[in-house]
Formats: sequence, C-alpha cells, structure tokens
Amino acid sequence: MPVYRYKAVSATGQSFDGQLEAKDIEDARGMLIRRHLTIQSLKKKPTEIKLPSIGTGISAKEIARFTRQFSAMSNAGLPIIQSLSILEEQAQNPTLKNVIHKVSQSINGGSSLADALALHPKVFDRLYVHMVAAGEAGGILDGILMRLADYLEANERLKRKVKKAMTYPAMVAIVALIVVIIMLTFVIPQFTGIFNDAGIELPWPTKVVMGLSDTIRDGFLIWTTILIAFIVVFNYLLKVPKFRLIFDGIMLKSPMFGDLLTKSTIARFARTLGTLLNAGVAITDALSVTAKTAGNTKVEQSILYIQRSITGGKPIADPMTETKIFPPMVIQMTAVGERTGGLGNMLIKVADFYDEEVDAAVDTLTSMIEPLIIVFLGGFIGFILVAMYMPMFSLSDAVG
Repeated sequence: MPVYRYKAVSATGQSFDGQLEAKDIEDARGMLIRRHLTIQSLKKKPTEIKLPSIGTGISAKEIARFTRQFSAMSNAGLPIIQSLSILEEQAQNPTLKNVIHKVSQSINGGSSLADALALHPKVFDRLYVHMVAAGEAGGILDGILMRLADYLEANERLKRKVKKAMTYPAMVAIVALIVVIIMLTFVIPQFTGIFNDAGIELPWPTKVVMGLSDTIRDGFLIWTTILIAFIVVFNYLLKVPKFRLIFDGIMLKSPMFGDLLTKSTIARFARTLGTLLNAGVAITDALSVTAKTAGNTKVEQSILYIQRSITGGKPIADPMTETKIFPPMVIQMTAVGERTGGLGNMLIKVADFYDEEVDAAVDTLTSMIEPLIIVFLGGFIGFILVAMYMPMFSLSDAVG
C-alpha cells in the first residue's frame, strides 16, 4: 500500500508528524480523524528509486540485542517512546538507528508499536509484529519481548550450525576444484610437449588426462559461460513455485544433507509455533506465520495443510501424520501437548531436543564429508600423477 506523510495537531495542541500506510488519501485522512487529530498537511510519499541491495544491513544478532534491551526497559516501567529514544542513541549501526527513529515517529503520530514495526518488514518480520501485537493487547509487552529475544537468539544459533555444516564441505570442494584446474591448466601442458616431441605411444590414462587438460584450456570461456548460464537459469527456476517445491522436497530426502535439513526445519517449526502460542497468538494465525518462516516450500505447504485441517475441526496430530514430514516422536509430543493444554511449552521442548539433534547431525555430516573429499581429491590427483609418469618408463626405454 502507498505511504502518506502527515502533520497534525491533537486537541491538546501537541504536534505530530509521521507517516502511515493507507489504500488512498481518503483512507489516510479517515485514520487520522479517528485518532482525533486535526490535519495540517497530508500527502503521498514519493516513490524512492533505490539500487538493489543484499539484506537490510542489520544482522539478526543486532535485532536480538535490541529486543532484549527493549524488554529490560519496558520491564523497568519506561514508556515506549523513551525506551526507543535511548535505544536509538545507543545503536551503533546507522541503518538500525534510522529504523528506530522512524518507528518512534510513527508512534508519535498515533500508531501502535506493532503497526509502526510493520512498516519495516525487512527488519521486523511477521512473527515479530504478531508477537508484539499480542504483547500490547495483553499488557505483557516486556515478557513478550523477552521471549522474542530468546527465540531470535536460538534461531540464530540454529542458522549458524546449519551454515557451518554447509560451508565447510563447500570450501574444501572449491579448494580441491581450484587445485585440479591449476594442475590441468598449467602443469599437464608441460608434460604434453615432452611426450609429443618424444613420439612415443601414450597409455590411455595419459590420453584421458591430456584430453581433459586441452578441453579446459581451449574451452575455458565456453565452460565458464555454460557454468554462469546454469547458475542463472537455476536461480530463475527456484523462483518458479512448482520447481521450488520439487527441489525442496528432494533436498529433504537427499542422502547426506537431508537429515540435517529435516532436523533443522523441525526445530525452527517447533520453536516458532511454540513461541507464538506462548505469546497468546491464535493457533491458526500462529501456523500461518510459522509457514512463512519455514524456509522450505515443502514444509510450508505442509504447515498450511495443518492449518486448514485444524480449521476443519481436526486435532493437530492427525494432519501432521498425513504430511509424512514430522517424525513420530514430534507428533506424539504435539498430541500430548494439545490434550494437556500446554502445546506451546511442549513445542519449545521439542525445539530444544532437535537443536541438540542438529549439533549431532552437523558433527556426523562433517565427519563423513571430510574423508570423502580427501579420498576423492587424493584419488584424482594420484590418477593424474600415475598417468603422467606412465609414459616416462617408455621414454626412458627409448632413450636407453
């Protein structure tokens, strides 16, 4: 929706200026009138042309720290505006400082904290806004912010574990690939000239290595273009819903990474849903938000299916079983939590358990991949060396 800037005065003479989202200017005017403000100026905010940027410039760690500090100030009884003013002064990140300032302006203009945060969806996602809204409605904002900070920190730890598991083998594989390319591009051609001048019959391993070297050197630009084109096409296909659904399903069942991805996805699902339920968010709304933060299209569709089934009157355990994604232990604990009225706390326990399972999966994956890469790299380089030394014997016989 378009954003409108305004200046207004309250019945007590206090001046307000800020911005709000509305369908059109009449809707914006009605929103200000309902807040009992006399409008001095109201105009649509010009569309800003910005170059594409990666991320928001604000890390999850900074958001978690901001949330925990906000919670402490709220618990101490400081008004929201005063708390935000202090946090703005303390913020070292200019982008975060600017966002906090804009949130303060919106609240000064009569918006609730949740509505003000919702104007910055790249910084404060739907889960954050829903929990803050629940905290404002229930008068327990400080407690909700503390839970939210705990969630953000736990979620960030989980992301770091998965990133660690993915980064290490990727870096080792890239280094191995660079070593092989250097050997084939610069080392092997030196032997090729010697063998061609000698005029000896080359064994098939040597022919294979020399042919591979010629292919890489002569067709470097072609292969590079093909690789770039493949990456571009693949990234485009990932934006196609049907292809992304198939790809995410395959990733969950992949031999080495599937177990880690499944456990991390379940941990994220359980912690997100449990945190929202403990904050007082309705289960249907909580499932909708959880689906958007699942990080996997296959899991997202499964969660939305669970939401539809619950709306139809089914207990949550039944559709979870039908999705065939959640392990029996998770389904059983969820069913117990639903029957006892402690579903939120039970899901948090499930998340804690699967956080430990992710740790074990990361260690297992690392211990499996490292020797495989070493064996592959050693075997390939060994094959190249043997292929290059085999003609040496024929060459020495010819010289003798």
